[in-house]
Amino acid sequence: MRTPRTTFGALLVALACGLAVLGTQAPPAQAAATITPGVQMFTAGAQCTANFVFADAAGRTYVGYAAHCAGKGEATDTNGCDTASQPYGTRVRFAEGATVATGGTTLGHGTLVYSSWRAMQRHGASRAACAANDFALVRVAAADSGKVSPTVPFWGGPTGLAATAAAGSQVHSYGQSSLRPTTLLSPKTGVSLGATNGGWGLDVYTATPGIPGDSGSGFLDERGRAVGTLSTVAIAPLAGSNGLGNLGRELAYAQRHSGIDGLHLVKGGPFTAIP
Repeated sequence: MRTPRTTFGALLVALACGLAVLGTQAPPAQAAATITPGVQMFTAGAQCTANFVFADAAGRTYVGYAAHCAGKGEATDTNGCDTASQPYGTRVRFAEGATVATGGTTLGHGTLVYSSWRAMQRHGASRAACAANDFALVRVAAADSGKVSPTVPFWGGPTGLAATAAAGSQVHSYGQSSLRPTTLLSPKTGVSLGATNGGWGLDVYTATPGIPGDSGSGFLDERGRAVGTLSTVAIAPLAGSNGLGNLGRELAYAQRHSGIDGLHLVKGGPFTAIP
């Protein structure tokens, strides 16, 4: 039987499993850069989280999030080949301390220029890819490009791009949903449960599971390499486990079908995992 899933846009997961392993370290203060992995992104009323920073051959800057963040379907519509999406050119706002209702402090703007959901509907994809390839790119406005840093708050990195995270290996993430009462709960440490959907996806479990607004956030492997993007939460068999898109495959698909010349992941600062 197919594992029940839903996107994070309408599902609040109880923080019943305890706190993530944070030690006594607090997230470092962000300096001049305000658009970083973990920043909130607002698209046509949807709140999501940035995963990583990307660039192209011309030096333009992009921030990644989940394709379903620009989708027009219901929370249970997780098949990217069946669900309509916002058009390219849709305005996206970067903000902090924001909710859909209140707006918060605007840090900059960008435009939607790539969605795996739109690309798969045009170019075709396997059933496995349709279920797990959940990746979109927002090109940062030129006036705001100087505000961008590729370094993941708290953890550092990414140090590169990982093919996958083997079952049992450690993973790290940083989510900054406005529904989370404190940024002390933003860093998350967990364990990979192994590949899904023929390698297009990856299941992970973290002590504090994702909540609405975390969708799209990036995951690092135990070496600080970018490995996945948060897409869904599983209701069974392991409640609160997170479904990721495999970033290596998502990025390779985008490189083939986005029309963005020289698209690549931008590395961040030094990575430090808490023992």
